[in-house]
This record gives sequence, C-alpha cells and structure tokens, in this order.
Amino acid sequence: MIDFARVQKELQECSRDVEGSGIRVSPKSDNLSCLIGTIPGPLGTPYEGGVFQIDITLPDGYPFEPPKMQFATKVWHPNISSQSGAICLDILKDQWSPALTLKTALLSVQALLSAPQPDDPQDAVVAQQYNRDYQTFVGTARYWTETFAMRSALGVEEKVQKLVEMGFPEALVKSTLEAVGGDENLALERLCS
Repeated sequence: MIDFARVQKELQECSRDVEGSGIRVSPKSDNLSCLIGTIPGPLGTPYEGGVFQIDITLPDGYPFEPPKMQFATKVWHPNISSQSGAICLDILKDQWSPALTLKTALLSVQALLSAPQPDDPQDAVVAQQYNRDYQTFVGTARYWTETFAMRSALGVEEKVQKLVEMGFPEALVKSTLEAVGGDENLALERLCS
C-alpha cells in the first residue's frame, strides 16, 4: 500500500525548493500514484536550457519499491530510450532505498544527463554515436533539447489564445498549460485525450 502521507510530504518538500533546484513534482490528477516531474537540463551540457518532463508512477509498495519513471519529453541520451523514454539508472531498479525520495530520484536522473554511461546503455544507437562521434552526439542532443524541451518562444497569453482558437475552453486551457509547465504540445495532447 502506497504511503500517501509520505507522498504528500515529498510533494510539499519539492514545492518549497523549486526556486533552488528547479525540480517540480505534481499530481497528474486526483490520484497521487500518477505524478509528473520536471527537471531543468544541467548547465554545461547539451541539455542546458531544456525543461524535461518525467512521468512518475508509484507502485503499491512505495516507498519500499522504487518509483517507475520515464521521460515524457523526448531526449537524446545513451541511458534513456529515444523511443519510449525508459531510463537506465540503478536507483530506479535494484539500488533503491526507502530513504530516497522522489526529489532525490529526480536529482539522480538530472545527474545522469550530466554524466552519461554509454557502456551501460538503454539506447544502443545513441551510445554508439556517443562513443564513435562525440561531436555529432552533442549536436543531436542539443537539437533534440531545442526541439522538444525548450519552452516555446510564445508567451503564455499567445499559447492560451492559440489553444482557445482550437475550440478549448479558456479556463481549461490555462489550468492544463500550468499543469504541464507551459509546454504547448503536452497541453494539446492532454486537452485532446
């Protein structure tokens, strides 16, 4: 059984430190077992300037079992599937401890962006590029970050206007954009589903 009191505490801890860490975690709906995490791309990496969304599902055994995490934002990285967003990280598997929190797990994922482990890849194609042609890897990772993880140059009002013109109610558009951190594409996906 998920310890929902602990999950609430962890969400509060994350929201208190958003300014410092840039890491956010919020419920996708009323169900606290389905969350969305947001991490900023680490400085000095091809992911810098990007904001990455991570789907988090808490298993019944949480916090004694690790949360299930996968990137919702497409990312070019040897330890993250470019197709499914699956993450190859030990603390999300056999190295999990109940002493860890959602925030520490997201910090570890963010650290993984800074320090790829191409010898233990989740995506063999990306790992091969990383090892054989590092400059092309950096260029591709940067391109994917700019394409999928950077907030659109449109301001919030323009995004709201654009989505309202598609026939969605303004209040729903605003709350959906807020829930997905301003990502227009994710907001459209949610509004359509």
